[in-house]
Amino acid sequence: MIDINELKFNADGLIPAVVVDDNTGEVLMLAYMNRESLEISLEKKLTCFWSRSRKELWLKGETSGNYQHIKEIKADCDRDTLLIYVKADGPACHLGNVSCFADDLMEREGEEHEKFTLCGLMELIKGRKSEKVDGSYTSYLFEKGLDKILKKIGEESSEVIIAAKNDRKEAVYEISDLVYHMLVLMAEMNIDIKDIIRELASRHVIDKKIKQEKMTS
Repeated sequence: MIDINELKFNADGLIPAVVVDDNTGEVLMLAYMNRESLEISLEKKLTCFWSRSRKELWLKGETSGNYQHIKEIKADCDRDTLLIYVKADGPACHLGNVSCFADDLMEREGEEHEKFTLCGLMELIKGRKSEKVDGSYTSYLFEKGLDKILKKIGEESSEVIIAAKNDRKEAVYEISDLVYHMLVLMAEMNIDIKDIIRELASRHVIDKKIKQEKMTS
């Protein structure tokens, strides 16, 4: 642990703060803090910044409701930049994007597909639930309901077992089908990917403690 007095604020009394989603690791935004806004952030456990254009403090989410709940703050080796891990209540960007970093300056090379994330797929699946699309298999599953979704998961699970006995490539294909249908089930039951990550993280802590106990016994 370091003290706030060890941080190096620039000539304007500011320090850059990179805000990151605690669950996904996605960079959400870059803003600046002065000593007062950092102290408020530490006290409230909500991100508070200094607006260089308006010359005033601004608590992220105070007007939009998109608060950022601080989980952890790290300083870099030079003590002149902060990395803030948060649980966000909504988009970080004023344009409505999850992250402020949405515009490409250089495209990815050597990849056939655009950047893919499970969170992005989950949002697409949720969209098919809230707004049905004709011809969409996902919308069809939601229309049929829970029993149909569970039946498909049972079928896909069996196919994964069979594929795993035969061929790696086939196993990858079938596992992908199973993961997709699991995400549909999660959307049907209003379970978010972050809920699963938190559950797995809690098990990791428990497992780590057990291993430590065994090592010291």
